[in-house]
Amino acid sequence: MSRFELSSLYQLTLSRFKLTLREPEAIFWIFVFPILLALGLGIAFRNRPPDVLPVGATTPQLVQALAGDRGLKATQMDEAAGAAALATGKIVLLAEQGADGVVFRYDDTNPDARTARMLADRAIQTAAGRRDPVQAQNQLVHEKGSRYIDFVVPGLLGMNLMGSAMWGLGFSIVDARMKKLLKRMVASPMPKWQYLMSYLFARLLLLVIEVVVLLGFARIVFGVPFRGPLAELALICILSSLTFSALGLLVASRARTIEAVSGLMNVVMMPMWIMSGVFFSPSRFPEFLQPFVQILPLTAAINAMRGNMLQGMQLGQMMTSLAILLAWFVLPFAVSIRIFRWR
Repeated sequence: MSRFELSSLYQLTLSRFKLTLREPEAIFWIFVFPILLALGLGIAFRNRPPDVLPVGATTPQLVQALAGDRGLKATQMDEAAGAAALATGKIVLLAEQGADGVVFRYDDTNPDARTARMLADRAIQTAAGRRDPVQAQNQLVHEKGSRYIDFVVPGLLGMNLMGSAMWGLGFSIVDARMKKLLKRMVASPMPKWQYLMSYLFARLLLLVIEVVVLLGFARIVFGVPFRGPLAELALICILSSLTFSALGLLVASRARTIEAVSGLMNVVMMPMWIMSGVFFSPSRFPEFLQPFVQILPLTAAINAMRGNMLQGMQLGQMMTSLAILLAWFVLPFAVSIRIFRWR
């Protein structure tokens, strides 16, 4: 064996990597769960033809006028039946013939009802002979990159990198501390930084499989685009994994029980699960929260991944996100080395 293979850093990294692969639960949550989540979201939010909205009308003339729009399915019913159908959700809008024109009854807090109101008014006005002063034509575009699955895959990748890094490192370190294994480690001629670095290197080995499996699945099954350089995407994933690994080391540096580290992990990750834009844009949060949202490491990681994959951005265009990730890696890892407790 070479001198490098006999080094404590190499042996610790190799043992950490093998131990992870031997845990069925880790294999499921790292590799299988994100694929199942991507598959479910991709099917649930797939591109579909426009929905046909059910509406009611009180006269045959109104039914005939509404039938002129392909987005509506009109049924004739009296006012009492229409009110009951609205109350039970069988229709989203009821068109009644009033003394001065048509009266639309609908719930304006329902997006489908507002859409139906617009389509119904257009159909009735057109049937009455309205001519638009400006002719408009539709040119439909269905471009990969604008679908929900394209938006959510970078978010799932970032969430998976965060979860696998923090849970994997946090639990294993605290478990070793509870079993007195760290106490034995400290008695060996091994620098503390090598033990901590072995966890980071083991994460990088798993990272290759983790990223290739999820992104390969997304590409083959859903055709998710990769518009930026793959080498730069790999660099973003590596930096993101190191960042979350450093956070996992920091959280586990002093925790003595599984319950304690589990609570700390949830405290650290919960804001990022909710606010970092995994499943929806973080711009939905109020303006006064945006500075906090944007400095979260998961937000920076997802922004960089989406910029690379969907917009084809270069690293120079994502320096803010990369700087945030680098800061979240350097500071927690430096603090971890200083406060790490072996017993």
